This record gives sequence, structure tokens and C-alpha cells, in this order.
Amino acid sequence: MNDFVSKSKNIEKNYPLSKLTWFNVGGISKYFFQPDNIEKLEKFLKINKSNLDIYPLGAGSNVLVRDKGYNGIIIHFSRLNKIEIDDKGIITAEAGALDAQVSRFARDHCRTNLEFLIGIPGSIGGGIRMNSGAYGSDFKKILIDVKAINKDGNVKIFKNKELGLSYRNCKIADEWYFLNARLKTKPGEKEEIQKKMKGIIINRKKSQPTGVKTGGSTFMNNNNFKAWEEIEKSGCRGMEFGGAMISEKHCNFIINKRNATATEIESLGEKVKQKVFLKTGNKLNWEIKIIGVK
Repeated sequence: MNDFVSKSKNIEKNYPLSKLTWFNVGGISKYFFQPDNIEKLEKFLKINKSNLDIYPLGAGSNVLVRDKGYNGIIIHFSRLNKIEIDDKGIITAEAGALDAQVSRFARDHCRTNLEFLIGIPGSIGGGIRMNSGAYGSDFKKILIDVKAINKDGNVKIFKNKELGLSYRNCKIADEWYFLNARLKTKPGEKEEIQKKMKGIIINRKKSQPTGVKTGGSTFMNNNNFKAWEEIEKSGCRGMEFGGAMISEKHCNFIINKRNATATEIESLGEKVKQKVFLKTGNKLNWEIKIIGVK
């Protein structure tokens, strides 16, 4: 541990992460850094010489922090949330900007192509890393390029094709943390854009659990099956373990129903994976990112 991390006034120690995740569970982070701007983040990474793992946290919507916490540095991107538009209609959004905020920003500037973001409960940085998508679109279809910084503070621009985006995957190494993205849009009518966004919101509320403690879509689909269908076939809808429960409304969602622990949520997911494999022979893979000490 170098003195910069252990003694810096900008670094908080033993920071409780449960309040930053949608599941509302998890332990503490050994160190926690929340930069106000990209320049401060760049300075921190260049000066930091510790060997501690670093995890970039955005909206906390698709992550599960284990009960024993994270023995490293959490960098919280929530304050890096600027959104701008140029005279060509290209929108630049920082990594901490919420997907829904970017969608509304595009609407307010009469730009279409980003309506689907209103239905994704996350931030731009996480959306790039996961190639998040819904309602017929995904980040691969809207990205021009992204600016990223690595753990040594080196900055690089990655063009869309260099990212190697595929279903819920980005080939850029995890040691690169996304700073912002340039998004392509098209001119549109504000009323039509709003109509599309409203339809997505209504559909999401009808088909997915909302207003509850959840981590979003739990397991990935693949070319051969949809995760929720395999979970349904295996009789796991409504299944419970401790305070965690498979949603009755959409069985690819785990809900923190009764003050569940992270261990109970992860254990329930593993039990579902086992039941699905025994019933169908198909292996489910976590879509939710699980971090921390086992």
C-alpha cells in the first residue's frame, strides 16, 4: 500500500457498499474513491502505485457485492455524468451518466436512436462493458467510439470495432475503465421519440419487477435458449432461499424480498443454475457481476 492511497483525504476507508447497489446488500470496500471529474481520476490512477484491485462502480444496478466486502479500491463514477451534444448531433456522455438520463437528453434535443436506453437501469460505462441492450438495440449499434483510462492513468480512444462487442460482452481488458462515449443519433420528432420511450417504460413495468430490490437480468441468454424459459421449465419461478426470491413476475430476476444477504442471493442463483442443468442440460451464466471476498 502506498501512502497516497492510505493517507489521501480524497480516499474513504471501509466504505459501506450496500447503499450503492440496487440489491441493497454487501460489505464494505477497503478503499473508496469518488472523483468529481475525469482529471482527478486520471491524477489518482497515475499517482496510485498500490497493487490493490480496482473496480469501477456505476449505477450499481447489475452488481452483487459479497457480504465480506471488497478488498481493494472501488472507484464510483456517479459524479462523472456530463452529457453534451455537438452541431452534428453526436452525443458525448460520461461513464457515470445514467442510461435513462442520456435517453431523455436525446429526446429533449430531438434526436432519435437512443430511446431503448430509457429501459436499461444502468450507466453508460456499465452499458459499454456489458454491451447492454433491449427492445431491438444495444450499445454496439449506437457507439462511435469510447475514451478509456487504464490503471496506470494512460488514456486511449477505442473505436467501435476495436471494442469487440457481442452479446453482453466487451473484449477490452477489465483494467481499462471507460470515461465517456460518443453516441450516434438521428434527427427526430420529439413527440414520436417520447411515444417510443413511453411504450418501452410501460412494457418494462408490465414484464419486469420494478420498485423492488433487484439486480436486473440475472442470467445471460444464448443462441440456443432464453434464460427465463429454462428457469421456468425447471420449476424455479418463485423459488426462495433465505430472504432472496426468484421473481414471480419475471423469473430471470432475483429479488431481495426480506432483508436477504448477498450470500443468500448468490446461493439462490447457484441453486437455480443447478436445477436448470439437471432438468435441461443447459448451463446458465451469471449476467450480474459478482465482486468481493468469498
